[in-house]
Amino acid sequence: MITKEKYEIARKKALEYFEKAHIVLTEEEKKNIEIADFGLNQLEKIGLQIVTYVNTDRYCAKEMVLFPNQTCPEHKHPDHDGQKGKEETFRCRYGRVYLFVEGKKNERHVEPPSKEYFTAFHEIVLEPGEQYTIPPNTLHWFKAGKEGAVVSEFSSHSDDASDLFTDPRIKRIPEIEGKEEI
Repeated sequence: MITKEKYEIARKKALEYFEKAHIVLTEEEKKNIEIADFGLNQLEKIGLQIVTYVNTDRYCAKEMVLFPNQTCPEHKHPDHDGQKGKEETFRCRYGRVYLFVEGKKNERHVEPPSKEYFTAFHEIVLEPGEQYTIPPNTLHWFKAGKEGAVVSEFSSHSDDASDLFTDPRIKRIPEIEGKEEI
């Protein structure tokens, strides 16, 4: 569980990154930035800051901030309830993103936060303006470079509850202490 104080610090820091990337947000979007610590209480190491613009039955658009060297944990979007899993395209807007997907292991420029729950080691490096599409049901994780990163995500419908994480301790939906006051 993330404290209200840590949530607010991370939200303000995320806003600085959106500004660096020239991403304009409404006041409502700024207020509702999702701070995902994945239930691990290691936000600076494993976490993600997210603004969801739209998420319908057909498509989804998000902006994501990764703080310097912050990692989004390994997961996949499987088929569920008769629906195909989520397909997503990541487009780097600021910084450098190291995206890892299933496939032939290649040279790595960064290491995962731990060896235990990271198994996809085909690295794709995204610089600003570059993008990569991840097929449904593909294990992947991503990490920011030393300056942090902002990533746009365009995808089919996002159903966070059906995401499968390699690390069984992960809680995808954030729990915020004192949430009603935020």
